[in-house]
Amino acid sequence: MTKLKKIRVIVALLFFFTISLIFLDYINVIPSTLYEYVLWLQFIPSLTKFVNTLTISAVGFLVILLSVLFFGRVYCSSVCPLGTLQDFISRVSQKLFGVSYFNWSEEHKWIRYTILIFSILSIPLIGMFIIGLLDPFSNFGRILTNLFYPVIILLNNLLSSVFESIGLYLIYPVDIRAVSLAGLLISVIILSVLIVMASKRGRLFCNTICPLGTFLGFISKVSLYKIKIKEEDCESCGACETVCKAECINSESKEINFERCVVCFNCFRECPTTAINYYKQNLLVSDNTIQFKADRRIFLNKLYYIVIGLGSFGFTQIKIIPEKESTVPIKKNVPVSPPGSNNIDHFTSTCTACHLCVAVCPTKVLQPSILHYGLEGLLQPRMDYLTNYCNYECVECMMVCPTGALQKLLIEDKKLTQLGKSKFIKENCIVETERKECGACSERCPTKAVRMIPYENNLHIPDIKNEYCIGCGACEFACPTRPYKAIYVEGNPKHLIAEKPPAEILDKKIDYEEEFPF
Repeated sequence: MTKLKKIRVIVALLFFFTISLIFLDYINVIPSTLYEYVLWLQFIPSLTKFVNTLTISAVGFLVILLSVLFFGRVYCSSVCPLGTLQDFISRVSQKLFGVSYFNWSEEHKWIRYTILIFSILSIPLIGMFIIGLLDPFSNFGRILTNLFYPVIILLNNLLSSVFESIGLYLIYPVDIRAVSLAGLLISVIILSVLIVMASKRGRLFCNTICPLGTFLGFISKVSLYKIKIKEEDCESCGACETVCKAECINSESKEINFERCVVCFNCFRECPTTAINYYKQNLLVSDNTIQFKADRRIFLNKLYYIVIGLGSFGFTQIKIIPEKESTVPIKKNVPVSPPGSNNIDHFTSTCTACHLCVAVCPTKVLQPSILHYGLEGLLQPRMDYLTNYCNYECVECMMVCPTGALQKLLIEDKKLTQLGKSKFIKENCIVETERKECGACSERCPTKAVRMIPYENNLHIPDIKNEYCIGCGACEFACPTRPYKAIYVEGNPKHLIAEKPPAEILDKKIDYEEEFPF
């Protein structure tokens, strides 16, 4: 293996495992400040963030473009985690089913460019839906969050039980919350497609379906340096063609389709005559070629939902069990978008549904949407208050968002950002239907926008002051009524600013009767 190949593999593994740890970090050991550095070179998130913020901290996509203009699609072979995942699948398939070789294949240019053009033209109509659905980084994130994350939790809890049985408490169990069927289904479909394509045809997904791969391939047509075959040194042995996972080397015509080449350097390793080299695209003068010996080639260095985190331990649903079912249905007209999204239009036009915010959310209140935002918002995260509620002191989702769909807020500002308003349905409330004291919604409300006021027969019933409500969903999550909640949050299409409640309201102690149901 040449030095070029070794360095490329090291860089690819570094990005792959670092990004994987970010998505699978269920005990929050990786600081959120590291996320921005690691994810800076992910093309679609970086470009989206730059378009929305116009900040210098979001120009990682320009670095990728420059690298492609110089060296070809090095992003696809080194930085893209989904590309590395395909290489893993291909390698495992070869080990399981015997040695497999690649062959030259005709390119499916009409498929590639149709998907690319359609993805771009769809943005004004349905936002980032198509781009987010096909973006390699977002697909990698969804696969980890929806498929691998639950497995990690199950293994953690299994080990915790084993250790506990022998008196060791090195690992603590983690509660299982909810599974997003939509996210799970999409992730299974994408992973299945990757397994079929990668095991049979290497990087076929990158060169037929991925719009980013097509775009970078188009740019690579004018790359300064290209991998080419020096015909006078080539023996037409075909060794390079058999290891080309992009299927872009034609050993008979001694040509390389550099538009499809992902610059993996497998061909460099296999060529027995060093006929394959980087050639500077200049005048056809042999002195302008860059020759690399096989033993000293130099690489040009440039670079759901299922778990509850530590922050939500102890905040489980209340224990009261209603004797009667609630009868008044709830119809939410506007979904609740995450803090930092500012408004739903901005969020749906910017989010690529990579699910990184879903992975880091300590309470797992962020869940993939189905049609809550419309088709253009499929799989984009929403606040699901049946699963949990938004931690009053948490800003993790805004700290890690790579696209700028969630803009950073200080904790003080987040505590006054009104995501939605609470609505109370008295006919569903236990106090009204069963004449029992409850107060679960008020107990959980961090701003005391929900307070208990005197009602009939010495009971107390919720009273909402929406000027103080921030729409965190603590009241909705705590409400025990089934199947319809007695209190719920209606989203604000555009986030508003709530009033800061007077200190005496926050400090006021509520004296409930002994039969208070906790």
